[in-house]
Amino acid sequence: MKNIIFAMALRNVKINYLRSILAALGITIGIISIASMGMLGTNMTFSVKDSLSSMADKLTVNPYSGKGGGGGAPGGGGSTDNLTKTQYKNIVKIADQYGYAYGVHSIRAKVKKGKDEWSTTIYGLETPAMKRVLENLSEGGYPSSDGSVLIGATFASDNSLGLGSKFTVSGQGLKVAGIIAARGMSMDLNTDSAVVMTKSKYESMFGATDEYNQVNIILDNIDDSSAAVEAINKQMNRREEVVRVQDSSRFVTMISSSVTTITSFASLIAGISLLVAAVSIFNIMMMSVTERIREIGVLRSIGTQKKEILMIFLYEATLIGVIGALAGMAFSLLIGYVFIQIMVGSTKYFFTVDSLIHLPYAMAIGLVICIVSGIYPAWRGANMDPIEALRAD
Repeated sequence: MKNIIFAMALRNVKINYLRSILAALGITIGIISIASMGMLGTNMTFSVKDSLSSMADKLTVNPYSGKGGGGGAPGGGGSTDNLTKTQYKNIVKIADQYGYAYGVHSIRAKVKKGKDEWSTTIYGLETPAMKRVLENLSEGGYPSSDGSVLIGATFASDNSLGLGSKFTVSGQGLKVAGIIAARGMSMDLNTDSAVVMTKSKYESMFGATDEYNQVNIILDNIDDSSAAVEAINKQMNRREEVVRVQDSSRFVTMISSSVTTITSFASLIAGISLLVAAVSIFNIMMMSVTERIREIGVLRSIGTQKKEILMIFLYEATLIGVIGALAGMAFSLLIGYVFIQIMVGSTKYFFTVDSLIHLPYAMAIGLVICIVSGIYPAWRGANMDPIEALRAD
């Protein structure tokens, strides 16, 4: 009997194929919208994490100024407050348990080349730290003398500087030994538009022999960030707040969370199309019940039970949902792939489980909406009075 009921439902879908296709199209569009937005959100989140992973393993320790500034912007420079040599040693002692720590001198200074003059950030680093942190040079090598420096990629291109180019900083002549590859936004050192020199050269030019503007820590394990922050705060800020520790992993988490929130909201908006499809299926099923009143009367008169009438219409709604869901899945793969390539610029994570899981989720939502939309029309058809149904024109 179940096979007969399903066959009748399939026949009705075929007879009204145009109406059925239009109803399925609404489900298809809804599934494409939800699945594509879900996959876009996942790919954007992974892409952002991938891009920022290089900065997520860093802590920056600045002197606490008491003015909410924390010793200046991360990686920037120009703070009037500094860490003493003793504070530096204490921080390094703690940080050595979790990774590699190095001190940073930084200041804003005037740079002059010919008649052009401007100001930029000057960094002073120990040579081992310079080689560890700035390991990617696009050209040249590390400073071999106090008169040679590294410059950032943007600094070089904006001012037409290359290897061997000369300029002055605070009246002292310097020579370009190497150009640092572009690093982009960073919580530790913003070198793209900066000049990096050895610690000894910095101290000879600007003083601050026993002081540091900040201490940067590269963690061996990013999961130790909270423990490292707690250990530094416990040791350094026991009586009063002396230093402020900035955890870059929290920044990465915040950005990823923001991306997820935005895409979730976009998916919610996209889900409105499924509500429109639900209304369409409801109307179609109601029309189907109205047009087949006499057929329902005949079926009831020959002994067909209410439950079986109910199942005929629910099968119809389910078939429409399955057609729409399958089409939606196929088009979601194609449209989602193109959409993500345009919006994110990479489909590196498109075929991961976290990305493709949105397809069955969207299909399940579409099918449920189809079945729910068909419940009332099916119930109404099943509960018609057989005598009244047979009298209908």
